[in-house]
Amino acid sequence: MPLNQACAGKLYAPIAMAVTSAATQKYARACNDDNPRYFDATAPGGLVAPPMFAVVVTWLSAISAFTDPDLRADLMRLLHVAHDMEFLAPIRPGDALTSTARIAAIETHPGGDTMALELEARNAAGDPVNRTLFTVLIRGRRGAAADAPPAAAIVRGEPLATVAQTIDRDQTPRYAEASGDRNPLHVDENFARMAGLPGIIVHGLCTMAFTSRVIIDRLCGGDPLRLKRLAVRFSRPVMPGDTITTRVWPAGARGDRRLFAYETANPGGLIVIRDGRAEIAG
Repeated sequence: MPLNQACAGKLYAPIAMAVTSAATQKYARACNDDNPRYFDATAPGGLVAPPMFAVVVTWLSAISAFTDPDLRADLMRLLHVAHDMEFLAPIRPGDALTSTARIAAIETHPGGDTMALELEARNAAGDPVNRTLFTVLIRGRRGAAADAPPAAAIVRGEPLATVAQTIDRDQTPRYAEASGDRNPLHVDENFARMAGLPGIIVHGLCTMAFTSRVIIDRLCGGDPLRLKRLAVRFSRPVMPGDTITTRVWPAGARGDRRLFAYETANPGGLIVIRDGRAEIAG
């Protein structure tokens, strides 16, 4: 059944969240990220959350949209195809945040229906701290999108940075608990196979968090507050135990921000994240 086009523009009720250091640090550990800014309260500026912790803040708002019975989304056929995050202000332990979701667009394609979901988190003063565009595909019955050829690497010349990272065998249950995303595709082998997958797959946002660490460690001098935007397209699942390799290239500047392009490949060299974009202050 196609998505209900009448739901385009629908705004969902705000959801409040109190940020704790236990939650922000649990998320960092679930992404194998040991940046001192997330753990050392004596560091200049105090504790901050990983930028990707905004996923946790907005997760229940996203779920309120995806599980809306009026939308008629078949979650067994849902693929997360793209994610675009703007980091407008740091998230810190002690913050009281409120998130909202709005269905920005629903479109029909040969492979199924796409939906763009706008998520926003604001602090107690009403100032935005994060904006996200979360794009999903509800595959058609014939699975046309799944038959697309694998994405190939784009030849751009010598990368500025090349970083290999290994996904732990137990990464998906740890990330599920830290993020709130307990989709059985990531934790239940039988369910994943029923959905047509070879087995449990890594959360796309977990893979994105791994790449955010590459950008912060290699291009931001370890300062997460310098990362202002991160956007990706997911082109292939990552499996627990995979070693992924991220390559980053300079892509110019806009105002006071430096721009970078990147892509991430699996052990076979197939691209799992394409059209990666990062914007860094300074």
